[in-house]
Amino acid sequence: MVRVLGVDPGYATVGYGVISDDMHIPDADEWGCVKTSKTDGDAPVRLGKIYQGIELLIDRFHPDSMAIERLFFARNTTSALQVSEARGVILLAAVHHNIPVTEYTPNQVKVAVTGSGSADKKQMQEMITRLLRLPEIPRPDDAADGLSLALCHLNCTRGRR
Repeated sequence: MVRVLGVDPGYATVGYGVISDDMHIPDADEWGCVKTSKTDGDAPVRLGKIYQGIELLIDRFHPDSMAIERLFFARNTTSALQVSEARGVILLAAVHHNIPVTEYTPNQVKVAVTGSGSADKKQMQEMITRLLRLPEIPRPDDAADGLSLALCHLNCTRGRR
């Protein structure tokens, strides 16, 4: 059995999804978000909360690998820097536990999950729901993105396992 932790990095919301693959049948173990807000404190405190959240997931699920979204920066420089810092502590948690990390662009995730690089968010969520045999679309969107990243990684590495 292989277990992947998919992480959609963010500063206020980090989406995650944990998927186990046994005999090429993927199952969603858990999905959700690590959330921070201005009331949590300044940047170091918020980044610490993200790090601790990822550490807890790693300690709980013992993933074999991590899939994380490769950042494409938007126009807002401040937000891009904050997401980069969050991404840094997420990667640090993986390295701390010797978990190999693979980065995927949003387009790579869309192709690996739906077969189309032009799939929209709704199509992605519906496909995740079908492929993982879930009773409903995972919420919030960030958690669905975490599952998408984990499923992308499983699909992209299937021939190497």
